Amino acid sequence: MSHTAHIPSHRKPRQRASKSALRAGVAGGFLSTIAVAGAAGPAQAEPVTQTIEMPTITDGLATAVAASAQATQQVALDLETQASEDAAAEKAAKTAKKAHAEAVRKDEARKKAEAAAKAKAEAEAEERAERASRTAERTTLSASSGSSDSGSSASAPSSSSANVSGSAASIVAFAKAQVGDAYVSGGTGPNAWDCSGLVQAAYRTAGIDLPRVSQSQSTAGTQVSLDSLQPGDILYWGGAGSAYHVAIYVGGGEFVGAQNSSTGTVQRSLDYDRPTGAVRVL
Repeated sequence: MSHTAHIPSHRKPRQRASKSALRAGVAGGFLSTIAVAGAAGPAQAEPVTQTIEMPTITDGLATAVAASAQATQQVALDLETQASEDAAAEKAAKTAKKAHAEAVRKDEARKKAEAAAKAKAEAEAEERAERASRTAERTTLSASSGSSDSGSSASAPSSSSANVSGSAASIVAFAKAQVGDAYVSGGTGPNAWDCSGLVQAAYRTAGIDLPRVSQSQSTAGTQVSLDSLQPGDILYWGGAGSAYHVAIYVGGGEFVGAQNSSTGTVQRSLDYDRPTGAVRVL
């Protein structure tokens, strides 16, 4: 142990540095306050009588906002105007396209109507000429048919080849004489026929009574090939026994038939409307 360990010290303890600084600051501040007050004591402050107007910064902002709103509105108006113009242009294009299509359709319809009218006029002229050219033949045939009927009433038609030729000639002549007559469903003459009515009347000139309808006429004789037809043979369309149309073969690859209400009774080539089959009655 040190020999000085129990000797008391006579030094004063040191004050803390923080307390010393605090005391010095308080004292300095107090003295400064007194000095300022003393210096300002005798004089009195003059009242402020002038008002300084500070610039209003919102004025410029409001102007900018108003300009921006006006510009936005103008852009909106421009877009709306452009949209209206585009819609009007599109509508005008559609209208023009539709009008063009309609004009083309009307022009085609007009051309078809003119062609149909021309064809009809030509057909009517041809029929009138045929009708006029056969008036004399019809008159002569009617007289010869009367004498033929009276002769046939005395005896039945013969199966000899000579009589077959004569009957076929009578049938063909009668059929040709009716060319140009009208077609009427159920017609049996003298100026309007349907298909089976004409065939029945033609065969009656030869003293042969046929059934009234085409179905029965298509089985009234012997079935023959279209390659071996003879004048006077009955042509039919459809099945034998179920035919829907009949006509008379007149030779030269042609037939006479009451076709329909549009054409009436006509003489046409077999190629005009190829028949299904044929039957020979004579």
